[in-house]
Amino acid sequence: MRKRQVRQEEIRRIVREERIRTQQDLVDRLIKLGYKCTQATISRDVSEMELKKLPEGVYVLAEDLHLQRMIAELVVRVAHTNNMLIVKTTPGTAPGVAAALDAADLDGILGSIAGDDTILVIAADEASAAKIQDHVDKFRGA
Repeated sequence: MRKRQVRQEEIRRIVREERIRTQQDLVDRLIKLGYKCTQATISRDVSEMELKKLPEGVYVLAEDLHLQRMIAELVVRVAHTNNMLIVKTTPGTAPGVAAALDAADLDGILGSIAGDDTILVIAADEASAAKIQDHVDKFRGA
């Protein structure tokens, strides 16, 4: 039971941080990290964790679907400098997108402030800001 929980936490991290297109990609990534697993094991994990595939063909966590939809439809661009990100949205939608970002509880986000069409996201450090930008870009299909 414990091995499965640890493996699924690693899957959660990988799916959030990388563009995983197939279960075999996930198996290969886990094996490189030292996990012993098969495609059948990962298939059960994918089902149990309710991972979904985006139209772009990448896996996403079920709890991230709302955020993904909002980002895909409403975010125009994202950029970071140091530990700060600027997320530009369509007019009037920044508060909703910021709330979705906060609710997603992404690693590294300390908080956000939203105006009408701009969100300032403060990350823990520059590396976290870059990961968050990658995450948003992944959801935008960029």
